[in-house]
Amino acid sequence: MDSVVVALASLLAGFIDSIVGGGGLILVPALFATYPSAVPGDLLGTNKSASIWGTGVATLQYARRVRIRWQAMLPAALTSFAAALLGAWTVTQVSAELLRKLLPLILLALLLYTLARKELGRVHAPTLSPARERLVACAIALVIGFYDGFFGPGTGSFFIFFFVRFLGYDFLNASVSAKLLNLSTNASSLMLFAALGHVWWQLTLWLAAANIVGSILGARLALRHGAGFVRGIFIVVVGALILKTARDAFLG
Repeated sequence: MDSVVVALASLLAGFIDSIVGGGGLILVPALFATYPSAVPGDLLGTNKSASIWGTGVATLQYARRVRIRWQAMLPAALTSFAAALLGAWTVTQVSAELLRKLLPLILLALLLYTLARKELGRVHAPTLSPARERLVACAIALVIGFYDGFFGPGTGSFFIFFFVRFLGYDFLNASVSAKLLNLSTNASSLMLFAALGHVWWQLTLWLAAANIVGSILGARLALRHGAGFVRGIFIVVVGALILKTARDAFLG
């Protein structure tokens, strides 16, 4: 029964994650609630081992229908991979407590900016030269990739927002690019968790299968309804992240 509960959570997480990220907001709490006596690292590693499959399938689905700007995103993906490893190492040396308290405020500023700019991300209009776009994409990947390894919540939403704001992407194209970089940071984190023995491989198969189903459904919905739909889901997920991170920082 426990496996069924977390598999359903993984399906929903894959669905949300394939559209705007934030699947960890669903699957991680479900794992902790279902297995309260487990080592936290085991549950976080198991989450990564499942979500990476859904993210990978969603990336392939999007790549068939949406033109990824590979000249900028491949170097950015490599940058985010290395940055996530560095972030994961750094969190073993430095406390993330200050960032934990600042995160809800950062997310709130991001949400308010998006709401105030009603046309933000509705039209895909990259304006940077290829070299400058690559440089800005790598800078975003460096910062957010490090953040993902160091702390993590809202990584996909941060990637999407910065791609919209600084690269001129619409929300759909930003979501596609965010999937590629999220795949890279997830692979980096999973390598670390697996090396430390923090993955329940016996549970991963079921969670990964459910996550893939959810990601396929979510990606198809996003492709069908376009940037406006993705923007709406983005606002909902960021709002949920604000509530969750604020509760964790100040009440939990």
